[in-house]
Amino acid sequence: MTVVRVARERAVATLTLDAPASRNALSAVLVGELGEALAECGKDDGVRAVVLTHTGNTFCAGADLRDPPPADALVGLLRRIVELPKPVVARVEGHVRAGGLGLLGACDLAVAGGAATFAFTEVRIGVAPAVISLPLLPRCDPRALARYCLTGERFGAAEAVRAGLLTAAGDDVDEVLAPLLEGVRRSSPRALAETKALLTARVLEAFDRDAAGLTALSARLFSSGEAREGMSAFLERRDPAWVV
Repeated sequence: MTVVRVARERAVATLTLDAPASRNALSAVLVGELGEALAECGKDDGVRAVVLTHTGNTFCAGADLRDPPPADALVGLLRRIVELPKPVVARVEGHVRAGGLGLLGACDLAVAGGAATFAFTEVRIGVAPAVISLPLLPRCDPRALARYCLTGERFGAAEAVRAGLLTAAGDDVDEVLAPLLEGVRRSSPRALAETKALLTARVLEAFDRDAAGLTALSARLFSSGEAREGMSAFLERRDPAWVV
């Protein structure tokens, strides 16, 4: 059963994360299918832009704790979004947690409905937002990242816009999205590719410089005793042992 659905309309490919039972968590299967769909969009001359969206009330809940992808696979997926020679636009109507925020950070544009919520929950299960920091650190407000990555607090769409995580937000997400897609449809494919390359140069520098070290850090943290306790507590719906 596929967990990423693909549709095309007026030169825009829409990739829909379709695993609502797992809150579209980043499983090995989902990461693999999404990477393949993005690769096909990159090769398709009829695709001018890609919209990344979801079914259910959660855009992406982060890593699937029951079937987590290897850290290097997640790095590869994020890099594929950044390197794709076409704009990738995230369309969010629900909640985004942990690794899902890495997907938003990798996208060129991101819009959300007013009810969307966001949280970097890694510290609450004993790990760190290591790999997803690659696209986020060059693009987001550092003070906002410090607050939300260190506390795991939940925040709303307006704050996500202020922090640089979102491009725009509004009550009707499709109303917010429409002018962005219209602008892309009026732009030349080559100009879009060259402009995207200019805008993502610093992000790709971070991948080249830091990806190996952050992949190793992620693997080390996920195998730690604190992470085992944190993930067990999450799955058992209880507080981890360190809560005071």
